[in-house]
Amino acid sequence: MLKTLIERLLTGLFYVLPHHLISRIVLTLSHSQAPWISKALIRLYTAVFPLNLAEAVEPSKHAYPSLNALFTRALRSDARPIANESFTLISPADGILSEFGTLHGDQLMQAKGYHYSLQKLFAEHAQLSDPFIDGGFATIYLSPRDYHRLHMPITGKLTDMIYIPGRLFSVSPMTTRNIPEIFTRNERLVCVFDTEIGKIALVLVGAINVAAIETVWAGLVTPPRGKVPQHTHYDNGVVLQRGEEMGRFNMGSTVIVLTEKDSVLWLDEYRQSASIQLGNGLAKKTA
Repeated sequence: MLKTLIERLLTGLFYVLPHHLISRIVLTLSHSQAPWISKALIRLYTAVFPLNLAEAVEPSKHAYPSLNALFTRALRSDARPIANESFTLISPADGILSEFGTLHGDQLMQAKGYHYSLQKLFAEHAQLSDPFIDGGFATIYLSPRDYHRLHMPITGKLTDMIYIPGRLFSVSPMTTRNIPEIFTRNERLVCVFDTEIGKIALVLVGAINVAAIETVWAGLVTPPRGKVPQHTHYDNGVVLQRGEEMGRFNMGSTVIVLTEKDSVLWLDEYRQSASIQLGNGLAKKTA
């Protein structure tokens, strides 16, 4: 009871914080290559969030010119083995598998007691969201200590991208338990692909201090912050292979994977809040 009360008081503070101002300040500081700023921030960050730099291409924290360079560090090619082809979908990121399963019509599970709308997640772009009604989903939370690059769960051809402006609430487990419809309130990027199992979508959800979302085809998408959703259709979209990098976050956030109805079976070996790594098998194609 006391824990619940404390959580609600803490999450209540996020309603009044100037999300975008804080995030823009973090963006400026995290990209600074001034040694007196970058070295101090990297020293503080690695003290608070111990990192396994042995798996990085560059294992020395002193070699990174800015805190953002450390956030978005590349991993060695052997650090994240990709599951064999018997797994149709692989995890696109390191993180916590906070929720996964089947949509009930238009509704996705956010946390116990909270659902949110697929239509709202896509900013009412029904022609893009409708294929995922009654489909499958997996929500992966990336903490500040995780690897922050995102990779393709299956080979796909990009068809559409929607940038949707919004708030920048924290998407930590605590806030997702206490702030209703947090993923449809926050700034996000919806990326839709054609694949061998039908359409899939990757929804990159921004959060406080996540001052940049990038894709390999469009570069830096946020900031700047827009006022209305921006839809881009790709007639000759880029094809990205299974396991290939598709984008990255600055600091931690959340990625939501969506599939069409009855296209995959999510692995029952996973449970809510299970740790998962890029390349781990996530789902298999239905027979």
